[in-house]
Amino acid sequence: MQAGNLTASNLKDALWVTLNQVKAKRMLPGHADAVASQAREILRTVKVQLMVSGQTNRPVPTEVIEFSEGKNRRTARVRK
Repeated sequence: MQAGNLTASNLKDALWVTLNQVKAKRMLPGHADAVASQAREILRTVKVQLMVSGQTNRPVPTEVIEFSEGKNRRTARVRK
């Protein structure tokens, strides 16, 4: 997981790490709940963006595509 890149894969990885830390008693459940709440809010925002795009017949925002596909604009520019 790369720090600083917000992608769906990194979010999933962070949630699994959090869950495993709670299981191993290395993280308090309250702290894990805060992490999960932030993840839910990110996903809720992406869902709303997708719904708005669908209802207004507009293209899906680039940042939503980058989030879902794990791409980063800075990385894409470096590779060109």
